[in-house]
Amino acid sequence: MKLKYLILCICLLFGASLFSQNDTITLTNGDRIVGEVKKMDRGVLIIKTPYSSSDLKVKWKKVNTIKSTEHFLIISSNGERLKLKGLQTHKAANINVVSGGDKAIHLTDIVFIKPVKDGFVSRLNASVSFGYNFTKASNLSQLSVASTLGYTSSFYSIGITFNSVRSNQDSVEEIQRTYGELAFNYFLERDNFLIYQSEFLSNSEQKLKLRVTNKLGFGKYFIHNNQMFLAGVLGVAWNNEEYEASLIQSRNSGEAYASLAVNMFDYNDLSLVSNLTAYPSLTEKGRVRTDFKMDLKYDLPLDLFVKLGFNYNYDNKPVEGSSYSDYVIRTTLGWEL
Repeated sequence: MKLKYLILCICLLFGASLFSQNDTITLTNGDRIVGEVKKMDRGVLIIKTPYSSSDLKVKWKKVNTIKSTEHFLIISSNGERLKLKGLQTHKAANINVVSGGDKAIHLTDIVFIKPVKDGFVSRLNASVSFGYNFTKASNLSQLSVASTLGYTSSFYSIGITFNSVRSNQDSVEEIQRTYGELAFNYFLERDNFLIYQSEFLSNSEQKLKLRVTNKLGFGKYFIHNNQMFLAGVLGVAWNNEEYEASLIQSRNSGEAYASLAVNMFDYNDLSLVSNLTAYPSLTEKGRVRTDFKMDLKYDLPLDLFVKLGFNYNYDNKPVEGSSYSDYVIRTTLGWEL
């Protein structure tokens, strides 16, 4: 019996040590939360507490004060990236200011917070979603898969995207569209960044066996706050295309490109991500390609979500026998980390 009490005391002491360095958050309504700040991103503060099996999510605009002794990476709305030791909120000209060391920043100007001590896994973000449709007539079936995986450090981020749609129907050749992307962002001062992307596309509608586009660009956030991001990119690209055997075998071209991306969030449980990119060719006179992407997501409990996605591709000079454009609409149910 004494041994059981000893083990219980050790467990209680260990549990107390885990939360001996608590972060304290006070909300605008006066409520006080004690726990561990995991991160703040896209207008939502995530807090781990000893009294809840799941993390608490609080809208950043509802936070009045925050206090912690840990090290943090903080990004402001003007793109400044600060590493602060400890956080302490105080009043400055009637505006709440977060300070750490010799740095200070207005609470309303913070768009990202992340503990620097976090390991590799805690810096990851991921999602996967599936959709399936079946129609008895002609045995029409369609399967769609969408997934993302990302890693964010103090000064760079890496992201992987994969989307695939396949459709089968009696007496009709299989229709498929597969898209993938690898992106590397290096963040500069004043909300500027460098970006390298490698994209691949396989599309039966446009007779594409494979299109690989490697892009290098310079980008800037025009709007970067807790409700939306708006960014633009200018750069150059090299496009390599392989078509079905009945058409021209390959097609290579150098291109310039301009891209505009918007990410809207903090609209209850809705968020919108959209991107428009134009590729005027530098080596094929008069050729212009355009890609448009849009994802509308509705968050559900337990980190689940429903997503409506739309992708559109246009080429004003396709190879003979293929279509000028192609689009896909997909509805999926998914989960995110």
